[in-house]
Amino acid sequence: MSGQSIPYWHVDAFASRTFGGNQAAVMLLKQWLPDAVLQSIAAENMFAETAFILADGSDEADYELRWFTPELEVVLCGHATLASGHVILSRDASRDLVSFRTRKAGVLEVRRAASGYELALPAIEVSGETDPDLLRGLDPAPAESLHDPRGYVIGLYPDEAAVRSLAPEMELLARHGDTMFICTAPGEATDIVSRVFVPGAGIPEDSVTGSAHAALTVFWADRLGRNKFTAHQASARGGDITCRLDSDRAILGGECVSVVEGNFYLTG
Repeated sequence: MSGQSIPYWHVDAFASRTFGGNQAAVMLLKQWLPDAVLQSIAAENMFAETAFILADGSDEADYELRWFTPELEVVLCGHATLASGHVILSRDASRDLVSFRTRKAGVLEVRRAASGYELALPAIEVSGETDPDLLRGLDPAPAESLHDPRGYVIGLYPDEAAVRSLAPEMELLARHGDTMFICTAPGEATDIVSRVFVPGAGIPEDSVTGSAHAALTVFWADRLGRNKFTAHQASARGGDITCRLDSDRAILGGECVSVVEGNFYLTG
């Protein structure tokens, strides 16, 4: 590994301007590095996610893709997939679509859209009952909540102001590992709003979360009575997403901004 230089991009995903949306590092590898090295790189980057992509040797997709938070590898990440698609499509104007083979989420696609890109993720239905102990870190507790054993909790609040004013006890939420706490309500300027907390994965509050919206697309399509709507994640950075339910896929639309392009050097 001594002396390796890895192409590197810092991308703001689900953002139309620098300093908005969610930050992701995208790194283009020539071969897979040991998992411990990938994890150390992600910890060095200190973004919610670092996406590692590698040209796929199979006929299933264009690239392989893995995602790491500063503390662990995750099963699914939306914003870093969108950022990876942005990097590949920005480098080749002749392409309109790029596909990624993942280890636990199947093949994901990013395609050009009228404004930015569209990302197709597996639609996630969260429908189970919630153990009250899971909600102890949320004050006030949501009026309605659902839990999925894959690690998703959705809490429904009455309005946008209630979501924006939440101040969770992160230590209590972190006791549940990498469970994602998705707090949502009807929106004011958009159809819905949300905030997302994953302190057990090293992300106290995520800026804009694609995988959460793969669940929210299913959750809200039923409640709104339509399969397409607009969403805003009300984090400090903030981000806007269009959501569309298409059979077993959640189609998320958004823009990306490249902030840094360079090389990451591995030495020693």
